[in-house]
Amino acid sequence: MYARRRRGYFLMMGVCLALFVLAWTVVRVWSVPAAVGMCVVAMVIPPVAAIVANRRGPEDRWWDDPRGPGPRR
Repeated sequence: MYARRRRGYFLMMGVCLALFVLAWTVVRVWSVPAAVGMCVVAMVIPPVAAIVANRRGPEDRWWDDPRGPGPRR
């Protein structure tokens, strides 16, 4: 499960980096507003990637507590 979250994080961050690079090396030649739009989309990706990477799966242990998410004491 950890590997899948990590792969998703790196994939999303790679897309973010690619959007920034393509926006200001290729797309801006034809359309500056499109390049700015690509950067706005790229700006939203890192927080979403962090949420995906830190999401807890159903079989993950919560805070490394071997007892699980039992009642609070």
